[in-house]
Order: sequence, then structure tokens, then C-alpha cells
Amino acid sequence: MIIAQDIKKSFGHSHALKGVNFHIKKGEYVSLLGINGAGKTTLIRILAALSKPTEGDILISGTPLKKNPNIIRRQIGVMSHFTFLYGDMSADENLKFYGNMFNVPDLKNKIEHLLEKVNLASRRYDLVRTFSRGMQQRLSLARAILHDPQILLLDEPFAGLDVNAEKLLTDLIHDYVASGITIFLTTHDIDYALQHSQRIFILKEGLLVEDNVSGSFNKLQITELLAS
Repeated sequence: MIIAQDIKKSFGHSHALKGVNFHIKKGEYVSLLGINGAGKTTLIRILAALSKPTEGDILISGTPLKKNPNIIRRQIGVMSHFTFLYGDMSADENLKFYGNMFNVPDLKNKIEHLLEKVNLASRRYDLVRTFSRGMQQRLSLARAILHDPQILLLDEPFAGLDVNAEKLLTDLIHDYVASGITIFLTTHDIDYALQHSQRIFILKEGLLVEDNVSGSFNKLQITELLAS
């Protein structure tokens, strides 16, 4: 589903990514770990076709990202600690805006279904700026999945959430995993990665230094690897 081929990204003399390679199969749930500055968000932005690599390329379902970024974007949903929602628009208006961008068919019914799924149907016509952090993240997930992407890229989606909001969001993500969607998630939470994902990547100073099934690690090993 996703192939990264020697991805490098430089900002002037600073090298954020130094040659990242990996393969992710359809339906896999992969967590990417790394300290601040390791290059996690830079990699997510490249995968989402929001930033171009300095060298290398990404293939999504065999399609090169460099040649077909618009086609690639239609296959991907993106969610991060930045919600990309408009505070002075209602939940309904936000989803209509994004739905029209992707020409989502039967948009009205799709919005109703997703708002029910993320437990926001009763707040459909309320302004997003009146929502709690957890509610905004749930709406952000509905926005990311609105156009039926095959891949969900989640960049620190639990940042700032309380325990209840985190559990609800975790359950929603697992629903999408069960439906066959490929998940690529960045997090600082080692326990979460070990408990929920199938594979764990560790990014360190712009290089992928570990790629293994989650059961092959324990928390101490990962902590030591990140700190070394």
C-alpha cells in the first residue's frame, strides 16, 4: 500500500530525513516513534503530499506521489493535533466544505452517518469553536475519513486529550483498522504503540533505525534505543 524509497528532506543545511525506506501492507497499523526533531511530522507531511521530498519518492498503491499528487491525496486522510477545522463554522459546515472538495457522493447522508459514529450528531449545527478538544479531534477524524480514503495518517492525534476522549478516539481508530484501512500513526506514547499497533518504526535523527512487529519489543528496549 505504501512504499517509501530513500526519502530525504533538507531545509537549507539541516537534514530532517536522511534516506528513509519502508513498505507498509494494506490494512496494517504502524506506529512511528521518535523524540522531538527526529523527523516524524516531516515524514507524515511528505506521505500526505503536503510537502515534497528533496530526494526519493513515495508510492501509494503503486502510484508515484511525485507524478500524481492529486490522485494520491484522494486516497489519504490526514489527522493531527492541528484539526484543520474552521472554528466559526458548524460541524456540518466543516464537513460539507471538505466533502465538496473531494466531490463526495450522497454527502448529506455521509455526514449524518459520520457524526453519529463520532458521537457528535447532537452538535451538528454548533460552531466548532464551542467544542472541547476531544470533540474537535473526533470531528477531525470524521473529516479525515469523509472521502473514504484507503490510508489514514495520524500525527500525534491524542495530544491534549483526557483519558475518556483518548479511549473514544482509540475505539474509532480500531473500527477503521477492522474495516481494512491502513493506519500510519506518530506518537510519543510507547505503551500505546505496543498495545495497539502491529508494527513499530523508530525514527532517529532522520533515519529509520528500527522496523519490527510490536511484539518483538518491550518498553525498556524502545526507551533505551530512543535515548542512545
